[in-house]
Amino acid sequence: MFELSRNGVQIQVKRGTVHSATVKYTDFLLATASGKVEGVKGPGKLATPFERTKVAAYTLAAMTPCMRLYSFLGKELQALVDPEEDRHPYKKWIDSYSSESFQASALQTEDLLDKLSVSLTSEELDIIEKLYHQAMKLEIDFFLAQPLAQPTVAPLTKGHNPAEDRLVIFSDFDLTCTVVDSSAILAEIAIVTAPKSDVVQCEAQIARMSSADLRNTWDLLSGQYTEEYEQCIESIMPSEKVEFNYEALCKALEQLLDFERRVNSRVIESGVLKGLNLEDVKRAGERLILQDGCTSFFQKIVNNENLNSNVHVLSYCWCDDLIRSAFTSGGLDVNVHANELVFDESISTGEIVKKVESPMDKAQAFNDILKSYSNDRKNLTVYIGDSVGDLLCLLKADIGIVVGSSASLRKVGSQFGVSFVPLFPGLVRKQKESGGESSPNWKGLSGILYTVSSWAEIHAFILGW
Repeated sequence: MFELSRNGVQIQVKRGTVHSATVKYTDFLLATASGKVEGVKGPGKLATPFERTKVAAYTLAAMTPCMRLYSFLGKELQALVDPEEDRHPYKKWIDSYSSESFQASALQTEDLLDKLSVSLTSEELDIIEKLYHQAMKLEIDFFLAQPLAQPTVAPLTKGHNPAEDRLVIFSDFDLTCTVVDSSAILAEIAIVTAPKSDVVQCEAQIARMSSADLRNTWDLLSGQYTEEYEQCIESIMPSEKVEFNYEALCKALEQLLDFERRVNSRVIESGVLKGLNLEDVKRAGERLILQDGCTSFFQKIVNNENLNSNVHVLSYCWCDDLIRSAFTSGGLDVNVHANELVFDESISTGEIVKKVESPMDKAQAFNDILKSYSNDRKNLTVYIGDSVGDLLCLLKADIGIVVGSSASLRKVGSQFGVSFVPLFPGLVRKQKESGGESSPNWKGLSGILYTVSSWAEIHAFILGW
């Protein structure tokens, strides 16, 4: 035992009480520095300069995440602390890791790692990457291992009681989950599988345009959509910024309904979706590239037996089969609410069963889904979206999360009094508001939406690590 004195208070500290999470990281560092890397043959006496350089690079790969993470946390926390507040319990820690000298040290460490890695093989660079990820995970485990004496806003599911609570996750699909808009995928399938202009089609087949004509028609439709959409957005904007009013926003967005209906009718009449094979659509869905972390997030939600959770995808997509295939390829069975492409014996007729065409349609689906649940549990709703079409649902949900940086969404939202708050500072503010005395109260229609740059942030907030 030994004693520390802080502000006149004597604190007894027991020597040798090091948390297991700390030991795991220090053991990992020591092992790496001595050349004991998993899956790599020991370097022996490090006889050559190359071997010494390689081990030095491995060691830096294990150290750099610590430097970068503390540098990041120092700067982030510094921005949240009142500079006039001298009594903050972690002021010295924050000042140290947010200092310019520590920022320079972190950059210097990264620069040295880059230089040492120049001569490494692709296999050795893979080891560098694995060591970096392992080190970062150990650092996160260290922070997660620290005891908390008060309720916290994150992770959201920490205080979740499946016997009393129901977590309902809503998500848009196009450019929220996907990298490419599904309309472009469907059009590309049509163009690639369309007959050449000089090929005579069988009378029994559904008549289709040639691939060249399809390409020209699709380019025309896309250009018209972009131009008219921008005009429509401008027409609904109030002349001056107004205070947040959900009903006023609903009324303004009603004007998008006629626009979206015209667009869908134009697509049907053009025939660009005629003659698609259902199996081609499903294969395209299975190969569809989703945003990094999207699939793993939903897998954790769906497969967690301790969560009483439901996942619903609300989308303007013309073909619900495409969405289902994209998720089933990842072993996911989610509820899909979207438009339906009509098929006759697995060949599309070009017709669309219109179910979700506007922000109001999404909001109606959102309300209907919640009404379908029994009242035996309390619903906590999260909506994840990226566009103006998601705006009403984002605001109606208890927690609205905006992915990406849609200029039109922010433009419309801001003009109608919606606040866009980066998720991390927003959670810190929410934590302060709760006072640490009880679980935070999340409630929709607050006019506040939280912004993220990746699904990793969503994962960390809702599920933790």
